[in-house]
Amino acid sequence: MHRDSLVRSTPFRLAVAFAVMVVVAFALTGIAVHKLVEWELRRYQDKTIRETYSVIADAYGDSDLQDMLEAVEMNVRATRGMDRIFEVTSADRRFLGGNVRDFDVPDGWSDIKGRAIGREPDLAYRVYAGMVDGNRVVVGTSQQENDSIQEILASSFAWATVLVAVLAVSGGAALAARVRRRFNAVGDTMHAVSRGRLSARIPSLGNGDDIDALARDINDALARLEHTVEGMRQVSADIAHDLKTPLNRLRLTIEEALDREAHGLSVGEALVEAAVEADRINETFEALLRISQIEAGSRKTRFGPVDLGAILEFLIEVYRDVADDAGQSLFFDRRAGAYPPLSGDRELLTQMFANLIENAIRHCPAGTTLTVKLQNDPQGLVARFEDDGPGIPEAEREKVFRRLYRLEKSRTSPGSGLGLSLVKAVADLHDAAIELNDMKPGLGVVIRFRPDPRVCAA
Repeated sequence: MHRDSLVRSTPFRLAVAFAVMVVVAFALTGIAVHKLVEWELRRYQDKTIRETYSVIADAYGDSDLQDMLEAVEMNVRATRGMDRIFEVTSADRRFLGGNVRDFDVPDGWSDIKGRAIGREPDLAYRVYAGMVDGNRVVVGTSQQENDSIQEILASSFAWATVLVAVLAVSGGAALAARVRRRFNAVGDTMHAVSRGRLSARIPSLGNGDDIDALARDINDALARLEHTVEGMRQVSADIAHDLKTPLNRLRLTIEEALDREAHGLSVGEALVEAAVEADRINETFEALLRISQIEAGSRKTRFGPVDLGAILEFLIEVYRDVADDAGQSLFFDRRAGAYPPLSGDRELLTQMFANLIENAIRHCPAGTTLTVKLQNDPQGLVARFEDDGPGIPEAEREKVFRRLYRLEKSRTSPGSGLGLSLVKAVADLHDAAIELNDMKPGLGVVIRFRPDPRVCAA
């Protein structure tokens, strides 16, 4: 079976898309954090500069210029290199003190480059300038340390982004490979089914995830498909086996009629026999088509409220005389109480019950007692058909629901072997459970119906 590469698989593409989203989200977070740190560093730097300016300005509190200049000189001596800059000038722009001179900045906050004070051009300074009793005081701090911190932060986020991308893609690829293996198991199973191995099933991990749920649904569908196909195969074999004899009889009858005609004899009796045989074959095909229509579910459109008790009472009246003629006894045991209505097809339900009664009468000897019961069970209505006849061997109970299957292998007694197949089809159409029980002696057929809440509410 052809397999696409992992890179072209949908799980891998989804994993890569998710990894890209993770990396983009991480990068955007890094940019936001970088900006926040930059803003915090700038705010702290401005606060430090402002505090230093205030200390120098306070030193001039008694209009003592010398004290202010000493404060400036003390800050200059405490400065490493040119990390901080100071300048004090008089009202006539005469230099009074500091470690830089002859550079002009406006009052308030300014950002200047190193070339303005004779330093490296790429250096930057944050500067605050103000007037103290006619003297101009300038205080500034190099942004080199802030820039270094931001560079380290940016570099860290860049490497972290690469690491996150690698981990996201690697993890996504591992997860995609795992998901792909599970999808491959689905594909392998469907490939096996397409090659005729209907027993193939999708393995389940049992962790209850959506793929397990999908596998369970597909396996259920495959089980139904296998059952249907097996049933069709069985039906095809049964049709070939069961119709071969009547078709041969029909051919022999026609050949006999042709022979009699060739000898100038009457062929009417032979033609009547041929017509009867053809009718039997037609009845078999019509029964098969009827069962197929029922199994297709098209008759559900004709569902409506049905009183099972009324149907059974009618059938008991119809078949009581038939049972008497066969030397049998037919009774209806309807328990007292109210029976909930059932949503169903009245015609099909009548046919189903009639088939069960006819089967019991046909296959039970004289002296057999046939009892039909209708009970109101907590789970719904239960219809029971019980007799004390020969029953059905346990090994044959599941087979009797197959089309054209008959316990009598010689096929000498009347019947097509479709009666119980129709019963099973009608029961399945009404979501009813049907089971065969050993009455010791005899057979018990139990059909359990689940009432439709909508019908009951109506």
